[in-house]
Amino acid sequence: MLPDTLHKLPQEERFAYAKVLAFMTRVDNELTVDEMAMFEQRLGTALLSPNQRKSIRSALKVPPPLEECMQDLGPEAGRLALRDSVLMAAADGNVDEDELEALNDIANHLGLAEGAVDRLLKWTEDGYAWMNEGYALLNDLA
Repeated sequence: MLPDTLHKLPQEERFAYAKVLAFMTRVDNELTVDEMAMFEQRLGTALLSPNQRKSIRSALKVPPPLEECMQDLGPEAGRLALRDSVLMAAADGNVDEDELEALNDIANHLGLAEGAVDRLLKWTEDGYAWMNEGYALLNDLA
């Protein structure tokens, strides 16, 4: 589980966060099982109402424009949305140009420091490597 404070944020910011993630699932016009698993896990953390969940699942098919998704993001919700968008983009093992452009658009919208996306991508890469070491360790224990 990722350390965050998403569940403490106002409902409209959590909803905007979820819309950004829904947008990210469709950027490359491909929704993989890994991306969907990440999306569902993070959606659970957002603690949205049943009606908001229904709306977000509809957005998986036809997401609103990114600018519209980001309208109600506060600074903290925005950083969490960017972090989790990076995780989702990398979930299939590849961050393509369209995904990278969207990630940079989010970072720019939030006014984040130069290189923010690159730093998050490196953190994600290190995290996935750490997880793979854990799987190898479990296999070695058998």
